[in-house]
Parts: sequence; structure tokens; C-alpha cells
Amino acid sequence: MFLTIRELLFARSRFALMGSVVALTAVLMVLLSGLSVGLVNDGVSGLKKLPVTSLAFERGVAADAAFSRSVVDLDAVGEWAGRDGVTAAAPYGNTLVNAKTSGGVAVDLALFGVDPGSFIAPDAARGARLGSNPHEVVVSATAVDAGVRLGDTVTIDRIGTELTVVGVLDGQHTYGHVDVGYVPLRTWQEIRVGAGPGDQAPAHAYEEITAVAVRSASGTDLTAGDSAAATTSMTVEDSFAASPGYSAETATLRMIQVFLYAISALVVGAFFTVLTIQRKPEIAVLRAMGASTWYVLRDSLAQSLVLLALSTAVGVGVGLAAGAAISATPMPFALEAGPIGIASLLLVVLGMAGASLAVLRITKIDPLTALGGNR
Repeated sequence: MFLTIRELLFARSRFALMGSVVALTAVLMVLLSGLSVGLVNDGVSGLKKLPVTSLAFERGVAADAAFSRSVVDLDAVGEWAGRDGVTAAAPYGNTLVNAKTSGGVAVDLALFGVDPGSFIAPDAARGARLGSNPHEVVVSATAVDAGVRLGDTVTIDRIGTELTVVGVLDGQHTYGHVDVGYVPLRTWQEIRVGAGPGDQAPAHAYEEITAVAVRSASGTDLTAGDSAAATTSMTVEDSFAASPGYSAETATLRMIQVFLYAISALVVGAFFTVLTIQRKPEIAVLRAMGASTWYVLRDSLAQSLVLLALSTAVGVGVGLAAGAAISATPMPFALEAGPIGIASLLLVVLGMAGASLAVLRITKIDPLTALGGNR
């Protein structure tokens, strides 16, 4: 360890250069982690905050488009409510609309249709929750950030339905990068079929929903429930893939992160390969003086660990500072300790794996080299 620290200090310029590369990789890792979490929250935070364990969609619906294609008969709610292990079941509707507020602000909304008295009807952080008035909407706090105000009248494009903003939810509630607005189920059913004020909606519109919101105990047989209700159940986490763009975005970012880790391991391994070749005479002297192979390997690996740990810590610090600045912008970006901690650990572990492969050549260095055995 003494030799490790001595060489780190003596060749500080060389190690600082390598450390800078690792630190920059750590900065990029933090930013990618924040962007990944931010995009997930922007895409499915509204679904995450639903107090449900699963959603029962139309039988056989495409898993990647369930929210936009599923049509479930309202009778399925009663079927699910009577199942063993199900503590609550309620109708749930989901549709995207364009609208404009009375203040002239153009907004996009993901309308969630719910029964006002059901367990999935949210409490408002400001204002009131949904009541008996069919022309009410409770919106996400991020919609307020976009210009929607409590008390505004929101007019749905093309059909002219007017909704009064009576409440604001706590925090971010978004779906498919669009702010969520909760409306009474009957109003949602009319908007879904395009029935405006004074229009008569077809009778079947009031018998159709997007899915059954289910809250059940652990171990509940969802397959039996699907068979009885003619539905296809997905856990809340599985349903994220049906949100617009979710799968493509997360797969792209995951691929970038995988390549980032692979590049990090290769760069660190290449650096220590060159360093080991340059240190060959010194290592041969150590071996000739009686140092064991394990001692020399431990010395080189300790250098790798110190370099990776310090560089990663510096890079994470810089990345957190940059991320804090980005979080104040409209960009979907969120820093969470868990993903950053896992990514930092992976960066160090994979870097150590690359360094370990590089320093294995130490075992092939002949001590006779230091004694002129090569001449």
C-alpha cells in the first residue's frame, strides 16, 4: 500500500489524466441516471400514484397499447369486486385530449375517468376533490406550473366540453409526458366518444371503460379473475410499457448506460495495461527482492481501487451539481439516490474488472529480468 500511494503521488499527472476520464464518465453516468428517472416519472408518474395493484384490460389487447385500445364492459368491475383476495375494484378511463384554459393557455391533458367516490379518486392538495358536479376536473401540480390555475375553465378542443378546475394534486402526475386531469367517469365517457354539450352520447358509451382498477392482496389469483371477467390483467409496473414512448425511451437509455459501463471498463483496463508494461522493470526488482506475486498484484489493484473510487466520487459530485441546475429547467430530469448509488458501484466494479485483467500480466514477469537475465 505504501508503494501504491507513493507512485500515485509521484506520477500524479499520469494518474490525474486517467482519473479525469473516469470522473467524466461518472458525470455522464449521473446525468443519464437523472434523465432516465426523469423520463420515467414524466411518462408514468400518474400511473405510479394510482392506489392499485393491477389493471384489468380488454382480453387479448396489445400489451404495448393497452391504454389506447382497451375497451372493457362496465360489468367487469362487479365481477372483479367479488373475487377472493380483491379488496377494491373501480372503473378507470384513460384518454388524451387537447384543451385551452379560460386564460388562453393551451394544454394537453391525460384525462383519467373515475367514480368520484371510488378508492382511486384522488385527494386534492389544494382546492376540492371531485364531487357530484360532472363538469369538474382535478389537475396535476405540474399543470399549474404550465399555466393552469385553480378556478380556470378548461375547454376541450373540437367538442367544446367545459371543465372547471376545482382541485390541484400534490406533486407530479403525468402520463405519456402529459399532465393528468381527473374527471368524473360519465364525463370521461362522453368526451371519449366525442359528445359535446347538448349532444346525445350513444348508450354503449356509458357501459365502456378502459380498464378495471384492482387492489388485491398478495398472492391473489389474477388469472382466475381474468377468466371470469373476460379481461387481461397487468400489474401496475407491467402496464408502464403501454404508456406512449415508455419502452423505447427506457430501452434506449439502458443501452447507452450499458455501453458507457463497457467503455469505462475498457478504458481503465487499457490504461493499466500500458502502466503495467511501463512498470515491468520495477515489478521485476520487487520480485527479485522477494515480493510475492500476490503482493505485487495487490499493489496494482489497490492503485486501481484508489483511482476509481476517488475519480468516481469527484465525478458524482460534479454530476449532482450539474443535475441540480438541470432540475430547475423544464427538462424531465430527476435525481434519486438509489439509481446513482447503483450506477457508481457498477462503475467502480467494472473498472476494477478491467484493471484486474490488465494486471494479470504481472504474474508473467520474470525476476531474473531485474538481474540482467535478459542479456
